[in-house]
Amino acid sequence: MHSNPIQVLLVDDDEDDYILIRDWLSEFQLGSCELEWLDNYQIAKDVIICNRHDIYLFDYRLGAENGLGLLRFAIECGCSSPMILLTGKGDIDIDIEAMKAGAADYLEKSQLNAPLLERSIRYALERKQTEQKIREQAALLDVATDAIFVQDLDHKILYWNKAAERLYGCHKSEAIGKKTAELWQEKKISQIQSAFNTLIKNGSWEGELDQTTKIGKNITVESRWTRLKEFENKAQSILVVNTDITQKKLLESQFFRAQRLESIGTLASGIAHDLNNVLAPILMTAQLLETQLHDERSKRLLPILINNAKRGANLVKQVLAFTRGVEGDRTLLQPKHLINEIKQVVKETFPKIIQVSDEIPQNLWMISGDATQLHQVMMNLCVNARDAMPNGGKLTISATNFVVDKNYAQMHLDAKLGSYIMISIADTGIGIFPTILDRVFEPFFTTKELGKGTGLGLSTVLGIVKSHGGFINVQSEVNKGSNFQVFLPAQEVKETPEIVELDLPLGAGELILVVDDEDSIRDITKTSLESYNYKAITASDGIEAIALYAEYRDEISVVLTDIVMPAMDGLTTIRTLQKINPQVKIIAVSGLVSNDKVNAISDIGIKAFLSKPYTAKQLLQTIGDVKTEN
Repeated sequence: MHSNPIQVLLVDDDEDDYILIRDWLSEFQLGSCELEWLDNYQIAKDVIICNRHDIYLFDYRLGAENGLGLLRFAIECGCSSPMILLTGKGDIDIDIEAMKAGAADYLEKSQLNAPLLERSIRYALERKQTEQKIREQAALLDVATDAIFVQDLDHKILYWNKAAERLYGCHKSEAIGKKTAELWQEKKISQIQSAFNTLIKNGSWEGELDQTTKIGKNITVESRWTRLKEFENKAQSILVVNTDITQKKLLESQFFRAQRLESIGTLASGIAHDLNNVLAPILMTAQLLETQLHDERSKRLLPILINNAKRGANLVKQVLAFTRGVEGDRTLLQPKHLINEIKQVVKETFPKIIQVSDEIPQNLWMISGDATQLHQVMMNLCVNARDAMPNGGKLTISATNFVVDKNYAQMHLDAKLGSYIMISIADTGIGIFPTILDRVFEPFFTTKELGKGTGLGLSTVLGIVKSHGGFINVQSEVNKGSNFQVFLPAQEVKETPEIVELDLPLGAGELILVVDDEDSIRDITKTSLESYNYKAITASDGIEAIALYAEYRDEISVVLTDIVMPAMDGLTTIRTLQKINPQVKIIAVSGLVSNDKVNAISDIGIKAFLSKPYTAKQLLQTIGDVKTEN
């Protein structure tokens, strides 16, 4: 069992007992033993602290003291070796107290012999080895990135690993003994019941589950259930392994959306080709008849036929613009001139209850494009913004130089590395419901009343932007507004400063606290900061952020916090941090830059703002600016 001699410590004030036990140890079959004998309670405590023995034998009666107190002392000192209590005569109360205190066994001296002592020591050492293996296995489970837990058939948690703590935001001490319904909510209860029935029948189940955590975070997990025959004295229990695939599902959604648009485009292209073949002879015949028929009825009806045939032909052109883009005449353009033209048209034609403003930097890069088509893109988006504000509001047209780096590309499927001009058209209107946000670029999809729109506006916008090598992002909140961001590749001209990573401002080892409820955003931001000589710690919500700030207040240089978070929103988090430290330096982050948010942030003294998604350059420059503020 042991290649080295088993180190045994005997604490007993009776020398005859020592001699007897010494002789018995020499007869053991489990391996050689080296016995150290002490007859003094205080000396024994000093030796126990050294923790160098494999097994401890404590006599219950040690003068004024007793072995039970010595046993408790050993456990308090962190001694993990098995301890056996020896009693002069059987006393059930003492035996029970010994087991409660942590004794591996208790033996009555009057009935003790070599085989009994050997068996007790062997079992104690074997139990210790088994427990050590269990601890090692538990440690491995804590290293796993998957949430692993065990629940009984009543859904009460019996085991909870570190990854489960991170996924569900609940510490092990809080989770053990709780029912799963107290830690998260299943969105499809019927699916859970079906899964449970399959588990009982087959012994296992796997599938995807949509859940809402206690702090209101929506997650999707790939869940695998296995029925256990025994766990912690439970006859039946369930081992659950949950893999967080929320980000994966989001990227899949973007991919399927692009795939669906491509499929619709292919179908629409074929239909458009056939419609052209149908409309062409109708239009030509009608125009020919117009020159030959001169009666009043023909003169009245033929123009209607011709105009509607032309309207149909224009619709076909818009469909083709969506499906394969329109090349047009590409020239080198300065976007601010286009924006100024659009702004002038909008101010002259839109209702006065809509305020129009623009934000255009002086050093805006150039793009290669068709001015007419890009004019159509911006005009279409502005008209949609107008229609979304029937009772008035604010329309903001802005443009900025933008570099898509690895951070941004990982957040957005359509984004490719490179330099872009980002043109933003934001309104404070009714917004777009999440259920239809994925469909707004589909041809013929419209939320407008019959006869007030063909549903080809945004699909044409998408076709034109894609034909220019760009992409579009949409951010919207119901009753708060929408922001359409058009990204067009910037041209490498002399006026365009060359963007190189070496020019990005480096940190000096400062600690940044990153607060965001999205795992991918936290991870990417932390990686970027560490790549540029910063240190970073992360929090998934405002409550965790406040706890971390209280712990590392003197070390944290800047706090980077999202505004929209469950449990405690960003504004509340910021106010709390300012109460802890009025001088705290904070950068606010949000995906939708509405006037209300900007004003609210400004009102509490926050001047630095980042719009999601942000690049490493934007992140580092903003942090650099905030650090130098007085």
